[in-house]
Formats: sequence, C-alpha cells, structure tokens
Amino acid sequence: MSEEIQTAVVPVVQASAVKGMRKNGKQWHETKKAFRPRANQTSYAKRAEERKATATVKAKEKEMKEEKDAERQRRIDAIRAKRAAKEERERYQKMEEKMHKKRVERLKRREKRNKMLTS
Repeated sequence: MSEEIQTAVVPVVQASAVKGMRKNGKQWHETKKAFRPRANQTSYAKRAEERKATATVKAKEKEMKEEKDAERQRRIDAIRAKRAAKEERERYQKMEEKMHKKRVERLKRREKRNKMLTS
C-alpha cells in the first residue's frame, strides 16, 4: 500500500521536446529566433490615440492641481485677513486704554475713510 502512495505522489516531469542537436553544441541554450526589429512597432493611429489619452490625463491632473492650489491660497488669504483684523483690534484696544473711547471711534472712522480713498 505504501508503494502505491509513493508512486502517486511523485510528479512526472517531462523535458521539453528535443529538436535535434545544435550545431554549436550548446544544447542548454534556447534556440535563437529570427531578428525582427519592426516586430514591436505600433501603428500611427494607435500612437496618436495613446498621445490623446495621455494629454487628457495630464489636463485633468493639471486642473486638479490648480483647484488644490486655489483652495490652499484661499485658506492662506483667510488666515492673513484674520490675523490683520486681530492686530487692528488689539491696536484699537491699546489706544482705548490710553485715550477717550469716542476719540478712538472717531480715529477708526477716519482711518477707514483713508483706506477707502487709497484702495
């Protein structure tokens, strides 16, 4: 019974079909095939189609990059505006500590008018 199991387990390996002896005597090397330099060339239509596909992909990537940069720039501008407003608020608070409140409000209005004129 053990003999039957051993024979069933052993895989049968067949050697590749021998096509006769090679002239140079190197049977362990694969036989050479004919050199065809134009074998892997593609047609012009196929190349044009591939170029068109890559161009559309690149355009989409560029659009996505621009959207991402615009969003980033918008966030940066919002942060800058917040910081400027905070600095201005702090400056007016310091002025209020030193001066009368009505005078500070008057100065604020004057500065706003000047900003409107210059911008």
